[in-house]
Order: sequence, then C-alpha cells, then structure tokens
Amino acid sequence: MHHAVVSPVRMGKLSIGALGILALALGTLQSVVEPALPLLQRELGVSPAEGALVGNTLLITGAVLTPVVGKLGDRYGGKRMLVWLMAVVSAGGLLAGLAPNLPVLLLGQVLQGAMVGALPLSFILVRKHLTTGESQAAVGLVVALFTGGGMVGTAIAGPIADALSWNWMFALPTVAIAATTPAVLRLLPHDPPIRSDDGIDWPGVILLSGTLLALMLGLVTVTNGDLSPLASGAIAVLVAVLASGWVAVERRAESPMVDLRMLARPAMRNAFALTFIITTSFGMVVFLLPQLFAADGFGFAADTTDIGLFLLPGAVVGALSDSVGGVAARRFGPRAVVIVGAVVTSVTMIGLASLHTQAWQLVLAKVLTAFAAGLGTTALLAGTVTAVAAEDTGIATSLLVVTRVVGVALGAQIGGAILAAGGDPTTEPAFVAGFAIAGLVAALSLLIVRITKKGMQA
Repeated sequence: MHHAVVSPVRMGKLSIGALGILALALGTLQSVVEPALPLLQRELGVSPAEGALVGNTLLITGAVLTPVVGKLGDRYGGKRMLVWLMAVVSAGGLLAGLAPNLPVLLLGQVLQGAMVGALPLSFILVRKHLTTGESQAAVGLVVALFTGGGMVGTAIAGPIADALSWNWMFALPTVAIAATTPAVLRLLPHDPPIRSDDGIDWPGVILLSGTLLALMLGLVTVTNGDLSPLASGAIAVLVAVLASGWVAVERRAESPMVDLRMLARPAMRNAFALTFIITTSFGMVVFLLPQLFAADGFGFAADTTDIGLFLLPGAVVGALSDSVGGVAARRFGPRAVVIVGAVVTSVTMIGLASLHTQAWQLVLAKVLTAFAAGLGTTALLAGTVTAVAAEDTGIATSLLVVTRVVGVALGAQIGGAILAAGGDPTTEPAFVAGFAIAGLVAALSLLIVRITKKGMQA
C-alpha cells in the first residue's frame, strides 16, 4: 500500500536546467568508451572480448540498479537519492580516470553504471513538482540531453585521448558531474517520500545481479579460450543455478522486484524475444565497426578521433529514431515497424560483409542499423505500454529496458568472440563473418514475427 505525499513546491526553470545539464554530463561519461575501445585495448593490453567488457560492465550494472533506485527514490525522495547516486558515479569516474589496469577500470565502470538510475529519479522529481504537461516536457528535455550527451561523448573521446590521455575521457565528464550535483542539491525543491508498506525485494536484487554478472564474466572468459570445457560448464551451471534461484524467489516474494507473471502474456513474451534479438544484432554492429575502422591493412587505421567522427552520424540518427519509433508504432503497429527494421538491418549487414572497402560504407551501415534498432525497440516499448494494464506499465517497461541492455552487451561479446576466433592479428574474414552473422541474427526477427503473428499487436 502506498501513501502519496504531494509537494506544493514547484520546480523553476533553473531546477529543470540543472537536471538537464546533469543528464548531459552523464550521457557524455556513458558514451566515451565506444569510440575508444581499440585504444583501450592497446593501452591496457587486453583482447577484443575483454575490451567489450569495459562497455558492457556499465550497461549491465545500470540495468540491475535502475528498478532498485526507482523504488528507493519513491521511498526516500528522488532528490536525496539523486545526490547519493551522483556521489557513487563521481567515485566511479574518478577511479576510471586513475585506472592503471583493466580490473580497476572495470570497478570504475561498475560504479558509473549507477548513472542510469538518474533518469527515473529525475522523472520522480518532475512529476512531483510540475503539472502533467510541464512534467512531460521536462522528461523529454532530460532524455534528449542524456542522448545528446552520448553524442558529445562520442565526438570528444578521441580529441581528449589524443591531446591528454585516455584517462581524461573519464575524468573531465566526472568533473562536470561533481560540479553540477551541488547545484542540483541547492536548486531542486525538497520532495517528500512516498511511504510504502511493501519491502524491497533484496534477495531478488542480489540474485539477479549475481546472475547477470556471472553471465558476462563467463562470456568474456569462455570466449577468450582460457578455460577448459569443465570450467566453462561450471560457469554455465552457476548462471543457471543463480537464475533458477532468482525465479524461485520472485515467485514467492510478496512484492517481487520483477513480476514474472508478466512474461506469460503473449504481447510481453513476443516483445522480449524481439527486443533481445534486435539489440543483440545491433550490439555486434556497435562493437565490430570501430574495430574495422582502427584495423591496419584491410581497415582504415583510424585513430580515436576519426572513429568518433565516423560513428557520430549513427549516434545522431539513432537518437532521432527513438521518437520516430513511437509515432510509427501508433500509425503502423509494432509488427510492421519490426519487420521493416529487421529487413533494413539484415540487408545492410549482409551487404557490408561484401562491401567494406570505403569508410562511407561503414558510416552508412551504422546509420541504417542504428535507425532500424531504435525504430524497432521503441515501437515494441510503445506497443507494450498500451498492451498492459496501467498499473503494470512500470514493471513492463523496466523489463524491456533490461532486455535491451543485456542484448546489446551480449552482441558486443559475440562480436569480440568472433574477432578473437579469427586469430591475432585480426583478419578480414573475421569481420566478414561477424557482419554476416549480425545480419542473420537480425533476420531471426522476421521468423519470430511470423510464428507469433497472432500474439503480437498489429
């Protein structure tokens, strides 16, 4: 049972601006890794699969923490939790900026992953202190600036690394976050908590976190070929045991972290499957393209700055496709949008497997696949919102967010495994295989749409 306490204090433009600037800085910090992956691999002396883990660690941590942070924000107040969260993120950014090796950098990324929780906390604040129309505009501003920060991070990672060092890619956005947080504390009005009689499902949180971490750590060690078949099997068993334990706990919990009954609904089940496939394919693209830009000989020997510029058009188009996906879902239905996105991605990646001798071909491939992935996943999210009861909207959308994050992370690990299997140094046939497999994975969406036609919204 929840007891809402509505605050009469309104947020001013300065308060909204402070949240927006904070979102911009967070988006910048979150995105500096992608264009710098080849540089980080060289500087730290790690394999492509281990390099993929640098970006995946932040995404996985964010996916696990976001629903927990949202519940804590409801209970203790969004402002209080946001300030504490930024302290954790700042510590992670500082640690990454000073990291001498991969383990320390990964620990910094774990702490930085808490930044994803800043979005629901911001939404709690604007909903408490603004009217419905104003809160919708403020939410749009925060999300847009977080996405814009991603573009900024993609563009500036290379110049910062070239002019200073890769450590400063993490340090400078962290300074901006640390400087903005006191302004948020001062400008935002106090928000009274919403008291709840329901406890937090800590066993579920711990088991889900353990499952995801074991899965990702298992992927990077197995794909490196450093483990025996027995050890690989042991990791698989550990993941299965943790996942089974989590499911059992969630089924018995009075207030579960995730309501598993949602998964039994056809619309949700189909949305999960399609979101996972789309994001897995796109995760492979996100990992493979920077590697080919940086490759010598058959690649383009691009430095971090050039890679960031090559990837920037795709980042811009991907951000725009999120808003288009919702409109397209209402006009044409999620099924039609997913079909178009799957066809575009499949044709693009199969074509890229044959034609990748010019930089513009890779840039165009990133633009098309980013647009298709954003279009499809947002359409599925919009369709899910209308397919479930109003009181289940938060649960349903949070599950899809986690699915998106895990899909992208798994795709990056698969891409790293394909390149690692191609030998050292990486060969052109390994990239050809990676692009072709990404296209085939995307094509699986068409099969699922066909099989689940009756259970999917038109």
